[in-house]
Amino acid sequence: MARPLIDGFGRRITYVRLSVTDRCDFRCAYCMPLDQQFLPKRDVLTLEELESVAMAFIDRGVTRIRLTGGEPLVRKGILDLATRIGRRLGHGLQELTLTTNGSQLARFAEGLAAAGIRRVNVSLDSLDPSCFAAITRKGRLEPVLEGIAAAKSAGLGVKINMVALKGMNEDEILPMAQWCAEQGFDLTFIETMPLGLIEEDRTDRYLPLTEVRRLLEARFTLSPLAERTGGPARYVRVVETGQKLGFITPLTHNFCESCNRVRVTATGTLFMCLGQEDRVELRDLLRSGGPEALDSALDRAMALKPRGHDFVIERRGSPPAVARTMSMTGG
Repeated sequence: MARPLIDGFGRRITYVRLSVTDRCDFRCAYCMPLDQQFLPKRDVLTLEELESVAMAFIDRGVTRIRLTGGEPLVRKGILDLATRIGRRLGHGLQELTLTTNGSQLARFAEGLAAAGIRRVNVSLDSLDPSCFAAITRKGRLEPVLEGIAAAKSAGLGVKINMVALKGMNEDEILPMAQWCAEQGFDLTFIETMPLGLIEEDRTDRYLPLTEVRRLLEARFTLSPLAERTGGPARYVRVVETGQKLGFITPLTHNFCESCNRVRVTATGTLFMCLGQEDRVELRDLLRSGGPEALDSALDRAMALKPRGHDFVIERRGSPPAVARTMSMTGG
């Protein structure tokens, strides 16, 4: 019987977001600077080390792992890693998923399904090619849509994540909801988060999801769902289409009371909270003591996990709540 990971507030940790790289082929304006500098290869966990970290968590009762980045599909050997971790499905691990920007999804979809992944989350903030290019700064919409179609064809469940951005995509809230309904995709809206220094002031783009919900309710009937995953999203059912919508509101609602997750960066830093700096370094432990050295480190991490985040978008010119970018933490 696995010895569970339980933090100081009695929350059981069953979900790990495991970043395989900090690199990304996009430079989304709300996520990172255009001239983002990525880590040297020596600082990043090898595939074998990433597998060891995953196994250590599964052996301690983690049942869900999500592979993230940066963009995980730019990591060489990603399918091999997914296959190795996927062998634990039904043997401690209940679900293996992946978050992606979709740019490489067309060529990886079949392989991901074969590895045991049954669901992908795709970040898609606009269905307009010009707006998409403006937000991503290095991305093209067409390959992403092709990747989403390939994932659907491969039998993967698809959930779309859309960051709400004032002055950029608020006029696409309803079209995105309608498109996802037509495609059979669930959709989650996300408030921009104060993570890392970027070129513009986030207050210029911050769109509260209370406004997004108001836009939706002018067109659709939203029925609240009691569903909880331990994560940040709150869900509703759209009566007219049957689709599920999620709302992730780190700024207008603190979602930490039922948190069941931690994040591991591509360098092996274990962050117990996205919005705090509490951490435990796993890489050097793993390299000096092997997988066995991780067990006590996970216990230390549980003692350090904070009650919740302190996200707030301050006035113009204020530093972000957390200095590291989302791509460094793992999206």
